[in-house]
Amino acid sequence: MENKDVLDLFKLDGKVALVTGAARGLGQAIATALASAGADVSLVDILPTEETHETIVGYGRRALSLTANLMEKANIKPVIDATMEKFSRIDILVNNAGIIRRAPLTEFSEKDWYDVINLNQNTVFFLSQMVAKLMIARGEGGKIINIASLLSFQGGILVPSYTASKSAVMGLTRAMANELAPHHINVNAIAPGYMATDNTAPLRTDPARAESILERIPIGRWGEPADLQGVAVFLASSASDYMTGYTVAVDGGWLAR
Repeated sequence: MENKDVLDLFKLDGKVALVTGAARGLGQAIATALASAGADVSLVDILPTEETHETIVGYGRRALSLTANLMEKANIKPVIDATMEKFSRIDILVNNAGIIRRAPLTEFSEKDWYDVINLNQNTVFFLSQMVAKLMIARGEGGKIINIASLLSFQGGILVPSYTASKSAVMGLTRAMANELAPHHINVNAIAPGYMATDNTAPLRTDPARAESILERIPIGRWGEPADLQGVAVFLASSASDYMTGYTVAVDGGWLAR
């Protein structure tokens, strides 16, 4: 048996990652983690990504900042084209961009339904489809990482479109994994638990909800974006080459409770 340092399996030297929703929160943490492991990163967000860009350059890696509203399908191809023009390849795709809207089921608006489904579900599919074609044509495999949710497993309350979209993300992860495996493209997902991000601000500022959530988390705290960095690097690297179609919950033990 070859004597090889297992840590080498986690290195991303020479790889190029495209990360959506990379301006802050989970996307920023994932993008900077991939860079620290050796990848160059294309950063996509509707918000400014300067802070993420500077961190990546500080690691000695190359970064490309792209401003795009991914709710519009027409904006997906230009993002891919710009990334290919800069880096000539995409080895890793992280579908992180997403939104959430809250309202009772009987009052939930048509706009809130379609906005969330459009970005959280449709964009994941069409972006993955376009990138997968490039990966297949290059013939060197690749990694697609989708950001799912605890609501891929549970129903939740007041967030019907979010639950529907994140349930779809877990299903799409399995479906894409089956079809792309022959091309050595691994497709997995990360389901973050209750994280201290903008999306959960309404929950964290509601004393009753915040207390009830915290009581159920065995580890006893809200997650931080940095808590996803290790699993993101694992799923992006050759350390996970025999893993595909799976959704990993990083939730402080929430689903085990």
